Amino acid sequence: MKRLLPVYVKIVLLSLLVVITGCRQKKAASGKKKMAVVVSTLNNPWFVFLAETAAARATALGYDAKIFDSQNNTATEGDHFENIIVAGFDAILFNSTDANGSVANVLKAKQAGIPVFCMDREINATNAATSQILSDSYSGAVAIGMHFTRTLKKQGNYVELLGLVGDNNTWARSKGFHSVTDNYPGLKMVAQQSADFDRNKAMEVMESILQAHPDIDAVFCGNDGMAMGAYQALVAAGKASKVKVFGFDGAEDVITAIKENKVAGTGMQFPKVMAETAAKFADEYIKGRRNFPQKIPVAVELVTQKNINDYIAYGKK
Repeated sequence: MKRLLPVYVKIVLLSLLVVITGCRQKKAASGKKKMAVVVSTLNNPWFVFLAETAAARATALGYDAKIFDSQNNTATEGDHFENIIVAGFDAILFNSTDANGSVANVLKAKQAGIPVFCMDREINATNAATSQILSDSYSGAVAIGMHFTRTLKKQGNYVELLGLVGDNNTWARSKGFHSVTDNYPGLKMVAQQSADFDRNKAMEVMESILQAHPDIDAVFCGNDGMAMGAYQALVAAGKASKVKVFGFDGAEDVITAIKENKVAGTGMQFPKVMAETAAKFADEYIKGRRNFPQKIPVAVELVTQKNINDYIAYGKK
């Protein structure tokens, strides 16, 4: 047994050396470092644009880039992080599934020496992500609330469709909106329900709400996907011309819908700015920079029929 032990140790060490050498050779063969782009879902055009923009910018900076879809599931997100760590990625450009639930995943990456740069969605920790580049959802929703109030002339019944309850953007947008509308007694919210930022679910939720509250004047939705779902439900109920729909994102279908007078307004986020800033910061980190601001707010702009010609999908002309 004593004689076999050194042989066993040698075999283990040799195996480790082969693995390490293989990894080094693989990285050397491509000649590129790697960035992972992890997004909450690819079942939403806005997040597809965010992910593809981040990956394109990383590629332009000279990195191999790979997109991971968490499917709005923190456990799936966790699996992605484990695979990313094992695969030896150099940075993660990250759009979280849950403000609290995603913290553990980011900390795992940090412990492995991989910097994480959050895009659009915040995590509730200041010791995990290297930097968070976030839309100023609260201020954007304040602007929508003001437009909403003017459009309804300070009076009417309305519905609010919330996004994912675990996402800080959901509550920032709701609170920003209500910081305006709650000041007007003539505006009455008759229903408030989550549709998870999902278009199909929003249509189903809106159909159900309309059965209980057929006489409404407007719908405020926490994102554009839900706005389009709500609009579809209103069309099916024959109420699309009577009920004003308001969204938040600046997605392509809503920009078109505003032009066609189907949607009353939205908050234009700038996913390109967030994605490209995250990729730029990751590149700078890999090259040695370490002093990054913990949070960077990106302004949200109100888009209505009056200024729609100044905007395109996901940004400004």
